[in-house]
Amino acid sequence: MRSAQRVFNVAILIFAVAALLLPTTVTAASPEYGNNAEVGEYLSINGIEMYYETYGDGEPLVLIHGSGQSIADMSAQISHFAPRYQIIVADSRAHGKSGMTEEQMTYKIMAADWVALIKHLQLPPVRLVGWSDGGNISLEIARTYPDSVDRLAVMGANLSPDRSAVHGWAVDWVTDFSQEIDRQIAAGNTDQNWVALKQQFYLLRELPDMSLAELASIKAPVLVMAGDKDIIREEHTVLIYQTLTKAHLAIFPGETHFTPATDPGLFNATVERFMGGTYHRPESKTFIFGDSGESH
Repeated sequence: MRSAQRVFNVAILIFAVAALLLPTTVTAASPEYGNNAEVGEYLSINGIEMYYETYGDGEPLVLIHGSGQSIADMSAQISHFAPRYQIIVADSRAHGKSGMTEEQMTYKIMAADWVALIKHLQLPPVRLVGWSDGGNISLEIARTYPDSVDRLAVMGANLSPDRSAVHGWAVDWVTDFSQEIDRQIAAGNTDQNWVALKQQFYLLRELPDMSLAELASIKAPVLVMAGDKDIIREEHTVLIYQTLTKAHLAIFPGETHFTPATDPGLFNATVERFMGGTYHRPESKTFIFGDSGESH
């Protein structure tokens, strides 16, 4: 069995990998996303102080980071999209500079936080880009608050936390590290925010629990993305795509769960194409049989 220290090291590595692999195009001259005193603000909502930043002008584009991440992990997306959109980016509860409560957070609670921010800023229906847990939050927003969403793009999202959706090695890691978190809290260790990690890993271990019927109720267009070596099983990503009423699918070749950081050019271009213009779902049979889609 792996030692507690090895499990801890692996956990910290996975949580940090996106930030470590940010492209060199995000330079020291760029704004310090996630710690920008000129634009950073707090909003008191649902029992917490939620930290957020806004950049640019245009149609609103909301960027939602993943588990264990923060605004800084979306730096490559902020830099790319800010010239064309009004960027709204925040630290989800129990992440970054945002607060938390003793109540165990869920995707429903986190979705309510983000919608409260959208309403506070008096935004029209927004475009959402969610990575990993941010994708799960985005799907929950689109399902529960359809009037707040124009369209959304999700990367590495899942409907359940079990082995039908997530590769077994990741399920095992979450289980192992959840036990390590409990040991660290019991020992009174304060070298990490173990209480916040406990809430984050509860999400990874127990949620989401969105049914196919609930997913199918989403009417906004959705771009479903994953790497071909993602944490999420390829067949689960395809299932999400096939269940949605309006969807596009992008499986990135030679990529992982961390494509927004490791290949932001590919990721951003794919999202940008989907976000611009009117949603269109062409059919191959149209090119063969014409607009009727039927053989003669």
